[in-house]
Amino acid sequence: MDSVTQITLGTAVSVAVMGKRVPVWQSALWGAAAGTTPDLDVVVDFGDAILNMTRHRAESHALLFLTIASPIFAGAAAWLGKRPELFKRWLLAFWLVFITHVTVDYLTVYGTQLLQPFTDYPFGRGSIFIIDPLYTLPLLIGLIACLVSRTDKRLRFNAIGLAVSSLYLVWGLGVQQHVESVARQNLPKSVDPASKVLVTPSPLNSVLWRVVATSPTHYYEGWYSLFDQEPVINWTEHDRGSKLIAQHSDHPGIARIQAFSHGFYRMREVDGTVYITDLRMGFEPAYFFNFNMGAPNATGELDPTRPAIQQGSRPNLQAGLPWLWQRLTGQTTEPPPQS
Repeated sequence: MDSVTQITLGTAVSVAVMGKRVPVWQSALWGAAAGTTPDLDVVVDFGDAILNMTRHRAESHALLFLTIASPIFAGAAAWLGKRPELFKRWLLAFWLVFITHVTVDYLTVYGTQLLQPFTDYPFGRGSIFIIDPLYTLPLLIGLIACLVSRTDKRLRFNAIGLAVSSLYLVWGLGVQQHVESVARQNLPKSVDPASKVLVTPSPLNSVLWRVVATSPTHYYEGWYSLFDQEPVINWTEHDRGSKLIAQHSDHPGIARIQAFSHGFYRMREVDGTVYITDLRMGFEPAYFFNFNMGAPNATGELDPTRPAIQQGSRPNLQAGLPWLWQRLTGQTTEPPPQS
C-alpha cells in the first residue's frame, strides 16, 4: 500500500496494542516509524530497473526477518521510554505493526516475498488497489479522533477505525471472488478454463474491477462493475508477442518478469528495441512497469548484461477519471485513448 496508509495503519495498531500503558503520542510515533520501515527498501538501487522492481518487498517484507527485527524495536522503545517492564508489550505491538503491514501489501497485486530467504515467490492477492481511500480514511479518522480527544474513551475511536478498515478488506476479498466467477463464465474461447485470471480493482475503489486473461499468443482485458446490469464481460484482444517470448525466455531479466508477474506480461519489438511489460499495474495501453531491454544483436539475442530501463507510462487522468466514474456506475463505455 501507499506510504500514508502504512504509516496510518502502523500508528493505529501500535496505539491499540499499547493502550493506556504509555502516552498515546508515544505509541503513535513508534507505530508510524515501524509502519514505514519495511518500505525503506525503495532507496536501494540494484543498478537495473527490473531488479529494483522485483527486489522491492523482498527481505524487508519477509515474516522471518520482521519477527527478528521486532525485539530490536521493542528494546529501543522500552529503553528510551525508561519502561523496561513494557518490553513484552512493545514486542507484541511492533510484531503486529510489521505483520499487518505485509498482510495489507499481500492483498495488493504487486507481489510480496513473505517467505524470504527460503523462496522469492511473490505472494499477491490483488483484492485491494495500492491506493484506496475507502480503506485508509476510516483508519485515519479513528486515529485522529483518538489523538485529539481528551475523554477516557478515546481509544475506542481508534479501535472502531481499525475494525471498519478490516471489514473493508474482507469485503474486497468477497467481491474479488464474485468478479472472478463472472469472468470465468465469460472467458474467451482461446483461453484455457483452468488458467489463471487476474482480477484487480480499478484505482481508488472496489466497485469497478479490471480482469485480464491470457492464452499462449494473446491477452484479453475486460471490465466489470458491481452496478453492471448483466454479469457479462466484454473482452478486448491484444497480442502477447509469443515469438519474442519464446526467443528470449532465457534472458535473466525477462525470466524475472515472467515469474514476478505470474505470467501476466507481454513482449513487443518497436523500432528494433525489445520491450517487456507487466500487465498487472495499469490498463491498456498505459502500463507503469514497461522495460526497455535493448536491441537484439546480429544473432537475434539480447545482451543479458545490459541493465533494463523502465519506460512505463501512467494513464491520462484528465480523460481517464471521468471514464472511470462512468464505467463504475455501470455505463459500458469504451476506455478513452491514452495518447
